[in-house]
Amino acid sequence: MTAVTIHHRTRYRYREMVTFGPHWLMLRPRESRGLRVRDLVVTISPEARLDWGEDVWGNAVATATIGTPSDALLIDSRLSVDLEAEAWPVFTIAPEAHRYPFRYADTDWTDMGALTVPAHPDPQGRLQGWARGFVAGKGEGTDTLSLLQDLNAGVAGATAYRWREEEGTQSPLETLRLASGTCRDLSVLFVEALRQLGFGARLVSGYLLPEEGGAPGAVGTGATHAWGEVFLSGAGWIAFDPTNRSMGGRNLIPVAVGRDIGRVVPVSGGFSGARDSLVELSVEVDVIRE
Repeated sequence: MTAVTIHHRTRYRYREMVTFGPHWLMLRPRESRGLRVRDLVVTISPEARLDWGEDVWGNAVATATIGTPSDALLIDSRLSVDLEAEAWPVFTIAPEAHRYPFRYADTDWTDMGALTVPAHPDPQGRLQGWARGFVAGKGEGTDTLSLLQDLNAGVAGATAYRWREEEGTQSPLETLRLASGTCRDLSVLFVEALRQLGFGARLVSGYLLPEEGGAPGAVGTGATHAWGEVFLSGAGWIAFDPTNRSMGGRNLIPVAVGRDIGRVVPVSGGFSGARDSLVELSVEVDVIRE
């Protein structure tokens, strides 16, 4: 078991006093057999009322109501979790899903619904063609897990990680054209390529735990992180992090899942004031092994 503390700070600064609309916070990790939340304290300045609920995906969402105008906003989250994910997981995939292509059970197909449908246009079939390039020839088909690992590594091989401060996400075709992107851009490319192949896939936002002893190699520490998950019968949802070419959740702390990356952002909301009032937005994240 690994005990982890996370300090996540989101700061806004404005050139004048503004009034705030509701802000929605996704800051509480999704608990599972491999992840347990021990403590979570959220502090907001100016003071706000927090009302906790869940969205359609079961993500914990806090609605912050901020009643005091201000020229600055600080959302500070301090979190402690226990992480027990296996370093080298063995996935018990149902026999019918061992080789691709395969067919999901009708009930699984119905329940996944839109998670199997691409969310971005691919008018010339470029993305589909790129994704199918990872599928072996005909005959007995392709080993499913090998295909997923190859596609995960293929995203990293076709792109370079590039930090970008501005909000928003590139389309998959734009990421392929630019051959670079943030973790969220690479994750959207990976998930959309999976959907082009008929897999059920979803996007995840959360935190990345640095390697033990401060060893280098993990890209995406010091900020929130994004990756993808694919559903395989028997094994369930399997995490793939194309930014770091990794499989499994041994160093991933999921906070929110969804079909679209725009629905799993940690902090969202608005203000009333001049269009150019916002002069600074900064996010700092410290993820520390206790």
